Amino acid sequence: MDSAPALSGAQWTIAADGHEATIVEVGGGLRAYRVGDTEVLYGFAEDEVCPGSAGQILAPWPNRIRDGQYTFDGTTYQLSISEPPRNNAIHGLVNWSRWHVVEAGPAALTIEHDLVPQPGYVWPLRLRVTWSVSVDGLRAEHEVTNLADKPAPFGLSVHPYVHVPGVAVDDLMLTVPAQTRLLADSRLLPIGAARVAGTDFDYNEGRKIGTTVLDTAFGDVELSPDGRSEVHLETTDGRGVAVWADRAFSWWQVYTSDMLHPPRQRQSVAIEPMTCPPDAFRSGRDLFVIEPGAQWRAAWGMRPIVAA
Repeated sequence: MDSAPALSGAQWTIAADGHEATIVEVGGGLRAYRVGDTEVLYGFAEDEVCPGSAGQILAPWPNRIRDGQYTFDGTTYQLSISEPPRNNAIHGLVNWSRWHVVEAGPAALTIEHDLVPQPGYVWPLRLRVTWSVSVDGLRAEHEVTNLADKPAPFGLSVHPYVHVPGVAVDDLMLTVPAQTRLLADSRLLPIGAARVAGTDFDYNEGRKIGTTVLDTAFGDVELSPDGRSEVHLETTDGRGVAVWADRAFSWWQVYTSDMLHPPRQRQSVAIEPMTCPPDAFRSGRDLFVIEPGAQWRAAWGMRPIVAA
């Protein structure tokens, strides 16, 4: 009798220069990433349903949409409510779909998913991701094609949980190059914004997380000369993880895992590059609009930080 398939579907492993990552069929996301013997990602097991959106690709919108309802180009749409306790539509439409391989090699994998038109989101999209590893770390390149005959609203995020093995979240140093943060209501939806300078949410120079509870969207991100921004999670002696994103990602969501159930509760930090803030389908803020037949591209990645 054949053994049961993994709950996350087919498992695809890529490796090079001591870096190894495992991509999964269900959701097309990242289940594991290690460098040598060190687990960089706080992932999940083959026989486990993906917990807390770990490593998932979130598209065609990231985070939450209030009541699952929005208006675009004069038409109002109603999405299914995928977060019933808060009456929100959350994390897009592709994170529980099956993706297929387009091209595979030892150190790189390209996968694809065709998002079909459906109530609430009527634009067919072709989503393609190339995952790769090298001496420089892990890299994800996203390409999205609008197959519709009219413009499509679009946003994207990813949801990797990172950690430094053996070090508690409270003892880690966090660096976020952002000038503002969103204020949220009890449904974790934005109701305003505040400057971070001089507050407990100012992580521009790096500060210990301590007992702070974060599920926070940071905006007004500062880019380096090469057009990237980076969030760092480090120990006091300089070991850790850097997550970077190109200029398409103008927001960072940082989540200290406090609402997850044990044993995952507060064991890692989700560092999520986002192209737009929560509820962007309603606010329009930093929302991308992909024209018919056009392609949208973006890239992000992560690498270990080695103590000097």
